[in-house]
Amino acid sequence: MAGIYLHIPFCKQACHYCDFHFSTSLQYKPELLQALVKEIELQKNYFTGETIETIYFGGGTPSILEAGEIQLLIDTITRLHSVSSTAEITLEANPDDLNKAKLLTLLQTPINRFSIGIQSFFDEDLAWMNRVHRAAEAEASVKRAQDIGFENLTIDLIYGYPLLTDQKWKHNLDKVFELSVPHVSSYSMTVEPNTALASFINKNKQPAMNEQQSAGQFNLLMEAMQLHGFEHYEISNFCKPNHYSKHNSNYWKGVKYLGIGPSAHSYNGEIRQWNVANNAKYIQAIVENKLPAETEVLTETNRLNEYIMTSLRTMWGLDLDKLNAIAAASANEVLKAAQSYFERGWIAQKNNIIYLTPTGKLYADHIAAALFF
Repeated sequence: MAGIYLHIPFCKQACHYCDFHFSTSLQYKPELLQALVKEIELQKNYFTGETIETIYFGGGTPSILEAGEIQLLIDTITRLHSVSSTAEITLEANPDDLNKAKLLTLLQTPINRFSIGIQSFFDEDLAWMNRVHRAAEAEASVKRAQDIGFENLTIDLIYGYPLLTDQKWKHNLDKVFELSVPHVSSYSMTVEPNTALASFINKNKQPAMNEQQSAGQFNLLMEAMQLHGFEHYEISNFCKPNHYSKHNSNYWKGVKYLGIGPSAHSYNGEIRQWNVANNAKYIQAIVENKLPAETEVLTETNRLNEYIMTSLRTMWGLDLDKLNAIAAASANEVLKAAQSYFERGWIAQKNNIIYLTPTGKLYADHIAAALFF
């Protein structure tokens, strides 16, 4: 099994915190769409005998695409690959794009899951983030999608920023439960270099993020999700039983995936590959039948560390047998390095699986780094 990710690098406007590759100009959208089609063709042999289990449209804002453009990309994939009849096909979408007319056209495509970038149900918070939509649109977009027949939904929420009091955060979470959304991805606000938010903070126009606030709101998030029957299956992801994101779960489990589009990454188990993060250079290379990508052959140490990092983030945990399959006796080294975290109650072990405790989830990156080879 394998997955395909398509990066659609267009947005109506730039969110202040975002450091993903995108452009607010749609001038070269037709040329880029054709380049995506051609790259799918150029990469048709990336997998050998793999069935495509997931297709994921990310960005940027993929909901900028028309239904016919999405259908063209999916048709190209199905023409060149064996796609499962039960494949999960996800479209990231902004609430303002999901009007009734757009949803009805998308209903005619194979899209069967939406990832809706809500972030907050408060107008002042959305304005602070420089989001395009407003709170009323966020709630309405979910209800419209459900009414038209899209039940497999996930929404994004952000916590840990200055405007978000604990009371407002609880309101956001209550709204999720009220809307009966089966999956939530929730992230602490991070300040990435070269973003507008970083510039505002550096110029003292905005306060810095507060780690204590973020940790407290993460705890509130975990408690509320557990109370409402959600499984905390990855640090930032929660779902009702059997509503995992197959695409992202496969990434954390080390399943192969092919990335199409500028800045998209690919992984085949041994080699990591990433495309140039520049629309013009990407299009030009594809026109010349070249893949605008750099590659890295993963060493044994790379593969050990990557498995430690991704597996520890999930409820399925770090399988010591899988570590030993990558490198003999590596599990013993990890157990030695992990001893102090067992003693602090940050990690636990059941059979051959190491997993993070609720407290340990607050220190996931720190623990993973301490276990690296």
